[in-house]
Amino acid sequence: MRQSYARSRSLRVGPQILAAGAATGPLAGTSTVVKDLFAIAGHRIGAGNPDWLAAARVESSHAWAVKRWTDAGASVIGISHSDELAFSLSGTNVHYGTPVNPAAPEHVPGGSSSGSAAAVAAGLVDYALATDTAGSTRVPASYCGTFGIRTTHGRIPMTGVVPLAPFVDTVGVLAATGEAMQRAATVLLKPGARPQVAAASPTEIVLATDLLALADSDTAAAVTAAARGLADVAGIPVTETTLAGVDTLADWQQRFSARQMTDIWATHGTWVTSRHPHLGPGVTSRMRQAAAADPEQARLAEEGRAMVREKIESTIPSGGVLAFATASGPAPRIDLPGTAKAELRSRTIAMTCVAGLGGLPAVSLPLSTVSGLPVGVCLVAHPGDDEMLLAAATVADRMLAPTRRVKP
Repeated sequence: MRQSYARSRSLRVGPQILAAGAATGPLAGTSTVVKDLFAIAGHRIGAGNPDWLAAARVESSHAWAVKRWTDAGASVIGISHSDELAFSLSGTNVHYGTPVNPAAPEHVPGGSSSGSAAAVAAGLVDYALATDTAGSTRVPASYCGTFGIRTTHGRIPMTGVVPLAPFVDTVGVLAATGEAMQRAATVLLKPGARPQVAAASPTEIVLATDLLALADSDTAAAVTAAARGLADVAGIPVTETTLAGVDTLADWQQRFSARQMTDIWATHGTWVTSRHPHLGPGVTSRMRQAAAADPEQARLAEEGRAMVREKIESTIPSGGVLAFATASGPAPRIDLPGTAKAELRSRTIAMTCVAGLGGLPAVSLPLSTVSGLPVGVCLVAHPGDDEMLLAAATVADRMLAPTRRVKP
């Protein structure tokens, strides 16, 4: 598999040693790539846009997360492509091209951590650094058939990372196996809010029927079957619930979008208006929406975060996880018309924004397929329960083991 990475077009820089890892540590002897938002000493951050790259300074130090990995023994061998400013879920960058989705070459890899997902799926590295705002780790993990975790908001410092919407931005990790993701992410996680479940696997899986209903029917069926299979392997019960209902889910999405757009314009508006950068059509359209966003609506997100967390606390038992589809369906074809892509994107964000608005940890597990294309199972947990989700990913390894055996 490692010989296929050259065809994935996943890197802006590399593969070559950009930052050597320490000789000892939990990640010693491994290599990784990092999304083109993270500072690497001696290199410039490109943020998926040539105009940004041209004006960027050479970084004098690593981003916090990069330094944690190199101190733990990981060597950085590449800077992976990102959607422009991380403001997309498709992975189709008009400037650098679309990284090839090794699991479905005619389909998008997902964004905005497209290069990191493609590099992992193609076998260049076992794990990679990403970010997640509206699903930028989880969606490419689902589309490319890898593991991916969005960490609890604030548990991993974003120092040295180009922001998009700070209220919801988090560090993410993509990996080929649950064990690799657990090892790599554990190095990054600062002490959590719920240490009583830090090393435990989930004790219950709760299927969110209203969130599953947002996905295509065949995707919902495949994810439901896979979640029940995971529960069987783990020896835990499965229950069903309506998390919030159609109207409340729509309200959460509106609150999420209002804050995301306001934050994005506060973060990048001055650069856009002063530099007039060349942006792709999709990013240009969304940036116009951000420019027109009402800052007064941003306060709705704080209320929304409290609402989501209260609902999770009252619905999901301690030690339990909420399960539904990571995305509304498998990766769409690259040539799918823009209107159809927009509809899929809207339904997907309606699902991903639950963790985003709530600041919750979430994993995507590559446990299901639809018509031969990967479809991720998303597990969302209480804030601070990142380690429990990582433990669940290692259980998923056992479920996938038969498909990974080398045939004689």
